[in-house]
Amino acid sequence: MNKITLKGKTELGKINKHIYGHFAEHLGGCIYDGIWVGEDSDIPNVRGIRTDIVEAMKAINAPNLRWPGGCFADVYHWRDGIGPKDQRPLTINSHWGNAPETNAFGTHEFMDLCEQIGCDPYIGGNVGSGTVQEMRDWVEYITSDYPGTLSALRRENGREKSWPMPFWGIGNENWGCGGHMVPEFYADLYRQFHTHVKNYGDTPMMKIASGYGGSDTDGEDIAVVMDRLYNSRFKVRTDGVSIHYYVYLRHDETQSATEFSKDQWFETMKLAHHIDHVIETNDAVLSKYDPDKKIWLIIDEWGNWFVVEKGHNPGFLYQQNTVRDAVVAAHTLHIFQDHNDRVQMANIAQTVNVLQAMILTEGEKMLLTPTYHVFGMLKGHQDATRLALDVETDAYSDGETTLPAYSASASRSASGDVLLSLCNLKPDEALTITCDLQDLNVATVEGLVLGGGAMNAHNTFDEPEHVVPTEFAGAILAGQSLKIDLPAGAVVALTLS
Repeated sequence: MNKITLKGKTELGKINKHIYGHFAEHLGGCIYDGIWVGEDSDIPNVRGIRTDIVEAMKAINAPNLRWPGGCFADVYHWRDGIGPKDQRPLTINSHWGNAPETNAFGTHEFMDLCEQIGCDPYIGGNVGSGTVQEMRDWVEYITSDYPGTLSALRRENGREKSWPMPFWGIGNENWGCGGHMVPEFYADLYRQFHTHVKNYGDTPMMKIASGYGGSDTDGEDIAVVMDRLYNSRFKVRTDGVSIHYYVYLRHDETQSATEFSKDQWFETMKLAHHIDHVIETNDAVLSKYDPDKKIWLIIDEWGNWFVVEKGHNPGFLYQQNTVRDAVVAAHTLHIFQDHNDRVQMANIAQTVNVLQAMILTEGEKMLLTPTYHVFGMLKGHQDATRLALDVETDAYSDGETTLPAYSASASRSASGDVLLSLCNLKPDEALTITCDLQDLNVATVEGLVLGGGAMNAHNTFDEPEHVVPTEFAGAILAGQSLKIDLPAGAVVALTLS
């Protein structure tokens, strides 16, 4: 049986808008050939930043953007990216294909991008190859209006007033590309960096510890870091802990982003669903030290990671994006919202031309992916009040593993409207769902649907609107009940007014 009971009077706290965050790394065509085209480009831009990308991100209310990495963060030295562009050094992006790094896109350009989008900046600082002095200087350069050499240098480089910096990451994947550190060593480094990295601005700045990857499903490494920070003689607290989780299938050459079987679809959904367990175990660890759940659990890298498209540099991580990606995105966002008492921010990887991208570009051409459209359909959940759902669902099984056939999430906006979003994890079977509306007076239902056709449907530069949200007529209101015909492999967003 597929049944939902939506409880209009049972409110479960705010869904933090920052769950819908984004991530742009110096990797492949994300920054160069993506966001940054330069001031002299024929492609419409504002100060070198591509206009159509900015407008697209504004349209989905992008709340934050993480930069410069990723693995790149721990080889990035911020002074390389300030001052006259013709005087910036040419370096090598040693993590991603040994591509030339012109440093044309640096601190000022990133902050300009965030201001154009209207989103909060989230910078990942260099712990792996940087120094405490370098990081604390960068924060001062960005946030200080006090008289000093660094604020004067910022003004000389064109920015009079400091920028607010709400989120600062102390390192990235320091268990891996950020230094292959054991958790004890990273915890001690974090204490040192945390002590000296000071915010000079009026906007509070969260200091975020680099947690561990999806392989640490039992939270053992984070437990070591937290114990080292909180149970020592000299306590150092953290505002947030980041973890990364990918549906990581790039090791299998048959795992194409666009050519896949129903079995491979199931494998993708199984791995995507596993993030629920990862969050639960890490939440349990954090709750030992923070029972009031003030520490943010931040999944600041997540998404599908398939084999690179043929003809593209393997180090550039360019992949297409299908309805399968859209369902993974919706299901993952639903899981984040189920844990809205602990999960307060997340950043899908990545914004343009990399991994489960929101946007793909080719010269002057640009397309919006099915994943992008999911973020648009679900943006009404941002900062809305989560409502309780009792969900009964058929099984979706491969004979060994059983998943729910669908997932759903509901929230009430400040205007009083309720957004109910659903996604069907089954690629080949439509579902009929009965939704009982408890303590809700619903007069109208409007909806959008994405997918429901070929499971590998995707947009191309020749056909950029092949997969777009369309009006959904499969929800019938009858008194206090809603009958929903959820198409196979589809995402639906219903506004109940």
